[in-house]
This record gives sequence, C-alpha cells and structure tokens, in this order.
Amino acid sequence: MTPGIDTPPLQTPAPRAMCTDCGLSRTALARSCGQSCQFIKPRYPELEATVHGRTRDPQRDDERFFGVYRRMLRGSLLPALAGAQWSGITSRIGARLLESGAVDAVLTVVPDPNDRWRPVPALVTDASAMVFARGMRMGYAPLLALLEPARARGYRRLAVIGIPCQVYALREIEAKLGLDRLYVIGTPCSDNTSTENFHRFLALLAAEPDTVTYLEFCPDYHVEMRFADGRVRRVPFLMLPLSQLPADFFPLTCKTCVDYTNTLADLTVGYMGGDGEQWLLARNARGEELLDLLGGELVTSPLTSRGRRGAHVSGFLKNVALAAGGLPLRRIPAWVRPLVAWLMPRIGPRGLEFARARVEMKAIETVLHLRHAAPRRLKSMVPKHVWALVGAYGLVPSDDETAP
Repeated sequence: MTPGIDTPPLQTPAPRAMCTDCGLSRTALARSCGQSCQFIKPRYPELEATVHGRTRDPQRDDERFFGVYRRMLRGSLLPALAGAQWSGITSRIGARLLESGAVDAVLTVVPDPNDRWRPVPALVTDASAMVFARGMRMGYAPLLALLEPARARGYRRLAVIGIPCQVYALREIEAKLGLDRLYVIGTPCSDNTSTENFHRFLALLAAEPDTVTYLEFCPDYHVEMRFADGRVRRVPFLMLPLSQLPADFFPLTCKTCVDYTNTLADLTVGYMGGDGEQWLLARNARGEELLDLLGGELVTSPLTSRGRRGAHVSGFLKNVALAAGGLPLRRIPAWVRPLVAWLMPRIGPRGLEFARARVEMKAIETVLHLRHAAPRRLKSMVPKHVWALVGAYGLVPSDDETAP
C-alpha cells in the first residue's frame, strides 16, 4: 500500500438497472438509490438551491447551458504538474486541502496497480500522495462506497473529486452523512465506458496500445496520445475509428446523462470552454475557496468564444436520430475527411461556443436515445432545462414525455 493512500475493500453492488456504479448501492444507504440517482428522477432545481443558494438565473444566458456559477475562468497551473492530464489543477487543489488541514481525506481515484487506465476508489490522506491521482482513468469507479470507511476512520472533513453521477448521488445523501465539512470538485463527464472497452478502443488507435500513457479529447477537434517512448500522436476526431465500436460500447446511462458539466459541484474543472487551457466554474463560496487555495500558482486569462455551433449541432442531431433508430450513420466520404478535419479547428466552434455545442449535443442524445430505448423514462429523467435546450433544434416533448 502506498503511504497516504487507502483503498479499502468494497462490498458487492446491489443490482440496479441504468446504473454507473457510483458506489451508493455498496453501502448501508443502498435503499436510497431510488431517491438519489440522477437516472431515475433527478431534482436539479431543488438541489441547486440547496447547494448553491439559488437556481439558474434566466438573466445569465450561459447558466442554462452550464448551471449556476459565480465565476467562469480560463486557467492553468504554473508550473504545470508533471503527469497531470492538463496542468494539474484538480490534483493540486486536493493536495492544498490536505496541506492546509482543511480536510482529513480526499476521496478520488488512483490507477489499478496492474492497469493504469482502471480507476480504483481511494482515500488520500497525505498531500504528497495526490501525485498518484493525476491523469485520466476510464471505467466505472464506485467512489461513494468509501464514504463508510471514511466515517469509520473518524474523517469528518472530506473533499470528493467526482464525475456527475457520483456528485448527484452525493448531494442527495449529503445531509445524512454527518460531516463537518465537504468540498466537492467536479469534472465534466461524457460517454464513459468499461475499462475493457477502453482497451479495445486503444487497440484500434495504436499498433502497440500498451505503450499509450496519455489520451485526451482536445477542444481543437483532435485526440492527443502520448507514448512511453516520448512520441506524441494527434488524431482528428473525424478520423477516429468510431464506426468499428460495438453499438453497446457506451451504456445507455452515459448516452442519456443530463449533467455533462457537473452542475452540483462546488467547483467544476474541465477543458471544454478553456480553448487549450482548463475551464473553471466556481459555483458557490466553497468553489471560490478552492480556487483561492491555489494563490499565485493559478494563472488565468479571459475566456474565448468563437464560431457558430448551430449547423454542427443540427448535423449531430441527424446522425444521432439515425443511430438511435438503428440505421446506418451518414458518413463523410473518406476522401473528404482530411479536408474537413483540417477545417474544423479553424471554422468550428471554439471556447465557450464549443462548450455550449457539447452541452446541446448531450441534451439531444438524452432525448433521442431515451425515446428509442426507454421512452417511459423521459417524463422522470429529463429536466425542464434540458427540454429548453433541445427545443431550439425542433425536439419538443409530447404530453406524456414531461412531468406536470
């Protein structure tokens, strides 16, 4: 065991439909899943009011896309942390919380000793051990299962670094935990899959997939891969072998997630609106406190917004409509793809416009995939703010698709 990192054994999860194994079903609160899962009947307005002190402000247009926020920033850590996915802001905040004594432990994920891509839930209690949490993991991690071991060890001041489905369930049960302090750092998430499936994807991208040490979907429409020998390879989105993936590569849960930007976190740290840097949304006073911990290490610059998303989102809608119905996708001819791949970083939406496009695309995916695979869930699963986003593209709910 690495000093400062505790990975307690996990209980067997209770069987659940539409489940990403946030970890709640592995605890004594398993019976709360029905009221605590974002894939059953989410209560975003109520929880936003509880967590942030208010709901989305219609006078702040970007809140309809990204949720409640006090400040949005574009920033980088200087110097960047070696081995971090971007510059290491999330890992550094976790370390600063421990260094300052603000928390007893940070709940996050570290890599499996036998597979760098497999996430393992961990309690980190030493700031120097946060180095092991850097980088991206791919797969399902029952993070909330560690809440019970944390309490058993006497930890009453916690930080949680999680993805939206984990954070939603955490907020629903927060009042039951008896914590003295809780900081929630959220990362945006879309289209997660199993670690095994991710390895299949890597095998399609690289001749020697075991040598890939880094992979990131970048806002310039490329996937960047780094290799153990120092090589860097960048693949345009349009050249990815997505057509070779099985239909169930992404589960229905991830195709129908309504919270891409992790709106119930105190601080969201992502990349979509950063245009080459990290995108930070401080959503409440605790989020501001987390940013303040970085002091002069955080270098900020103005957010950017370029291009127009409408045509891109409309084209995405047409493709998803075909895919959800089991029909062949409309593919760009192979000889045209290199040209379009060259054009997209130059004429496609960038910065905040890129982020707005991705949020609208996720909203469209949610509605179309639920209509095809689980139409009875539309009434309970799709919040009003999601219907408002897709309405701009002609997706209007029927009477039996919305709650009264």
